[in-house]
Amino acid sequence: MKIGIFDSGIGGITVLNEALKMLPNEEYIYYADSYNAPYGNKPKDVVREYIFQVVKFLDRQQIDALVIACNTATSIAVRELRKIYDFPIIGMEPAVKRAIEYNNDKRILVTATNLTLKEEKYHKLVERFDKQSRVDSLALPKLVEFAENYMFDEEKIISYLTSQLEIYEWKDYSSIVLGCTHFPFYKKWFREILPDHVKIIDGNKGTIKHLKNILSEGKENCNNNRGKVTLYYSGEEDKDNYILNKYLRIL
Repeated sequence: MKIGIFDSGIGGITVLNEALKMLPNEEYIYYADSYNAPYGNKPKDVVREYIFQVVKFLDRQQIDALVIACNTATSIAVRELRKIYDFPIIGMEPAVKRAIEYNNDKRILVTATNLTLKEEKYHKLVERFDKQSRVDSLALPKLVEFAENYMFDEEKIISYLTSQLEIYEWKDYSSIVLGCTHFPFYKKWFREILPDHVKIIDGNKGTIKHLKNILSEGKENCNNNRGKVTLYYSGEEDKDNYILNKYLRIL
């Protein structure tokens, strides 16, 4: 099958990485809308227009399923897109449920983009699972900018994360949720800063498990392309996979 994956930029490569592990024989078309990144600090109606342009492009590539590897894009457009297109559309949301199931007593910090945290979809998600009001939220927009600019300077990243996370009494927390697909690129630095008892959770594996289940229900056969990936970077094909490979090496 031909699976489309898109994100506001290169963050969804962290989701693609899981797909290549769990569904290694499928063909992938990845679209990084990096020219318009980041989505998380732009007006909702503008971001919606970007999303529909990208999905229209992927539809022309005759994809069989779509993964919206972006929490912001999912919250804004997934319901409307499912009404328009016939292929399965898998969205993403911060892994709040998983974090709450991990520990019922301590607090949880959900990190994401500004727009994701403002959306009604996120607030309804928290209301549904956070019966004891244990979820806190924190926007980390600079991590998106860092990733888009291939900025992995340890000193700068540690400085930024420390400045954002030092206000929390981590003895009271069981986990931190990486609610933006750009954030797992920086997981090792989160781990370096946070106490050992704090679990770092993202939704990437769960998303691809859901995709795998949907494909299995459809009883579609793998196309044996052995994980062939075509990446489009703001509409231009990454012909030698230079962009793709340099980000995959970070993971």
